[in-house]
Amino acid sequence: MQANAVEHMSIWGLISDASIVVQLVMLALLAASITSWVMIFQRSNLLRAAKRSLDGFEERFWSGIDLSKLYRQAASDPDPDSGTEQIFRAGFKEFSRLRQQPGVDPDAVMDGVNRAMRVAISREEEKLEHGLPFLATVGSTSPYVGLFGTVWGIMNSFLGLSQAQQATLATVAPGIAEALIATAIGLFAAIPAVVAYNRFSARGELLINRYYTFADEFQAILHRKVHASDE
Repeated sequence: MQANAVEHMSIWGLISDASIVVQLVMLALLAASITSWVMIFQRSNLLRAAKRSLDGFEERFWSGIDLSKLYRQAASDPDPDSGTEQIFRAGFKEFSRLRQQPGVDPDAVMDGVNRAMRVAISREEEKLEHGLPFLATVGSTSPYVGLFGTVWGIMNSFLGLSQAQQATLATVAPGIAEALIATAIGLFAAIPAVVAYNRFSARGELLINRYYTFADEFQAILHRKVHASDE
């Protein structure tokens, strides 16, 4: 009988004895936590690959290689993880297209290059920010969802206590314990999501700033090139 009581007071026993509403809350929080961890690993790998590709392409870009040759290499073997390469390809492609058109003003060429690179940066920004709203939602709402499960469980415990002939701590303790598990699962889902969101937001913003810096430097090179050829 004592063994059965211990089993009943175990975590799994409390979860299995919880009400349907509390169990649904726990299941939803568990699903949100698993999804968050999947996204955390995916985002971490993507950001790491983007940082590595950015450093590698910038090293090639500033090595003194001819821009036309670099564009051909990037077009023949594109790196989907390299945001800088996508920005370079978009800018140089628009630059070459406008330069081939007769009578195009140099300022118009640079405006077209600027627009093309800004569009490419926006696409990379969307890629880096993908999944962050979900992590923010899980981090901000999971504690409240868990708290709802706790309040519901405690409410049911006190309703059951009111119908009992003799109110003791042993009578109400299991219901309160199973209700508090919902809050614990909510915090377990929220804390990693919040930490990951803040970390990924900071790393993504750093990469985006480097994209804009590269675009400005590349645009300055093309500006000198287009005006030098018109002199």
